[in-house]
Amino acid sequence: MMFDIMHPADQLVTIMERIYDYGMTTTSGGNLSIRDSDGNVWITPGGVDKGSLRRQDIIRVSPDGAVSGIHKPSVELPFHLSVYKMRPDIRAIVHAHPPSLVAFSIVRRLPETLLVPNARMVCGEVRFAPYGLPGSAELGEKIGRVFAEGVNTVMLENHGVVIGAGDMFGAFRAFETLDFCARLEINARRLGAIRPLSAKNFELYRSRSHVPLEEFDAGDYGSEERLYRSEMCGLIHRAYNQRLFNSTQGTFSRRLSDGSFIITPYYLDRKYLEPQDLVRIKGRAKERGKLPSRSVLLHEAVYRQHPEINSIILAHPPNIMAFAVTDAVFDARLIPESYILLNTVQKLPFGSSHLQPELTAKELSPKNPVAIVENDCVIATGNDLLNAFDRLEVMEYSAKSVISARMLGDIVNISPAQVEEIRTAFNL
Repeated sequence: MMFDIMHPADQLVTIMERIYDYGMTTTSGGNLSIRDSDGNVWITPGGVDKGSLRRQDIIRVSPDGAVSGIHKPSVELPFHLSVYKMRPDIRAIVHAHPPSLVAFSIVRRLPETLLVPNARMVCGEVRFAPYGLPGSAELGEKIGRVFAEGVNTVMLENHGVVIGAGDMFGAFRAFETLDFCARLEINARRLGAIRPLSAKNFELYRSRSHVPLEEFDAGDYGSEERLYRSEMCGLIHRAYNQRLFNSTQGTFSRRLSDGSFIITPYYLDRKYLEPQDLVRIKGRAKERGKLPSRSVLLHEAVYRQHPEINSIILAHPPNIMAFAVTDAVFDARLIPESYILLNTVQKLPFGSSHLQPELTAKELSPKNPVAIVENDCVIATGNDLLNAFDRLEVMEYSAKSVISARMLGDIVNISPAQVEEIRTAFNL
C-alpha cells in the first residue's frame, strides 16, 4: 500500500480503523490529525463512531481557522494546533486511550522502552504532560510545552498518550510500539522483576547495519515460489492481526526446493505486505532492488545446517516475550499440545540472532524447534510455514495461560511419566 500518497482524510480513516479494530480506542475515544503541505489540519470529528469512520466525516481546519466538514472537529483540536505551532517538523498526531497505556497514566508511571531495543529507537524519549481538562486551551499548552522540548511521545496524566511524527504512519508506529511496551511490561511484572537492556547492549543493537549482499535479477517467479509468497503473506497478515508482532517488526522466511529462500523485507508495513514485496535470497545474494530483514544471516545458517527445517519465524508476542525480559523460565510441560509442538524451550542470550547466527542455528533443530532470545525475540521453526506459525501461536497462547495461572495458584506441570508417555506416543 502506498500510504504516503493517500489523501490525508483517507490516511486518518485507515489508521483509525486499525486503532479501533485492535482495541486501542473506543467508539467515542481518540483523535488523529494530519497537517498537509498547505498548512491545513485534517482531523477526526467529535461525536462520530470511530468504528465506522468514513472519508466524508473528516474535518479540515484551514490556516486561518476556518472549519470545513459535515461534523464538528474533535474537542481535542486545541492541543493538535498547539503541537503543530510548537513543532513545525511534526505533520501527524495520534491520540488514544489503549487500556495498557491508560494503566500507566493512572499510576503516573512511564512504560519501560528498553525491554526490547527497537522500542526505544522508535518511541524516543517519553515524558508526562500534567493533567488538563480535555478540550481546554490549558491542556493544549501543557502538551505543547512538552513537545516544544523536542519530545515526540507524551503520556498524559489520567488520560492517555499523544504521539507526533513527520507522517501518520510514523506516529502510528510509535503509538503501536509504546502500547506493545506497556502490555509487555504488565505481563512481565506478573512473572517477576523486569530486566531492561543494558546501555551497552542497546548501543550494540543500534549500531547494527544491513548485511552486505550481492544482487541478482530474480526474473519470473515459478509456480512454487508464487505459492509460498502468497501463503507467507496470508500468515503474516494473520500474525499481525493477532498482534504477534508490530507493523514493521517480525520476520518470516520459507525455503524453496532449489535451496534459496524468500524472506520478509526490512521495515515495510506487515499489515499490507504483498507477495511482490518479499525478498528472495540465493546464497549470499538478494533479489535486486530489495532490502531483506536484518536477520537474514540467521535464516541462511538455519537452512544450511538443517535440511528438515523449511520455515522460520522471528516475532515479538507480548506474552511469551515476558519470559524474554525476566528471569522466569518457560516450561512447555503444560498441556500435551504445548509439549508436543514445543518440547524444550531454550532461552538464548541477547544478540544471539544477529551476532552469532551460526551458533544460534546449531541450537535449533526439529527436536528443539523454538527458542527465546533475551530482550529480543522468539524464534519458531517448522517443516513448512503453517507448522512454524502453529508453534508461534502455541508459544504465545501457552505463555498467556501461564501468566493467567500465576494469579490463580501454583502451576502443576505434566509429570515426567506423562511426558515419557507423550514422547512415545508421538515419536518425539
